[in-house]
Amino acid sequence: MSNRNVNPAAGFRIPRSVAPLIREEHDEGTLTRMIEQQTARVSSDVFLFLALATMGASLALELAGRTRWSRFIGMWPPNLLIMGVYNKLVKLHAPH
Repeated sequence: MSNRNVNPAAGFRIPRSVAPLIREEHDEGTLTRMIEQQTARVSSDVFLFLALATMGASLALELAGRTRWSRFIGMWPPNLLIMGVYNKLVKLHAPH
C-alpha cells in the first residue's frame, strides 16, 4: 500500500559545501551596486528607530486632532521596516 501523503524529498539533505549558483544574468547593474554599498553603511537599527518614531509621531498627531497628517505619517513604518530588511539582506548576501 502506497502512502501518497509523504513527501518523496523529505529525507533529502542539501550538502553545506554546495556553493550558490551565480550566473552572469543575475549580476546587478552599476547603480544598484552603488546604492547597496551606500545603504550597507547604515545600521539596521536606524530603520527600526525611524519606524518607531513615525508610529509615535502618528499617534501624537492623531491625539492632536491632525487626522489627515496622522494617517499620512502612519503609512511610513511598514516601508521603513521593509527597507531595514532589505538593508540586512544586502549586508548578509553581499559579495565580500
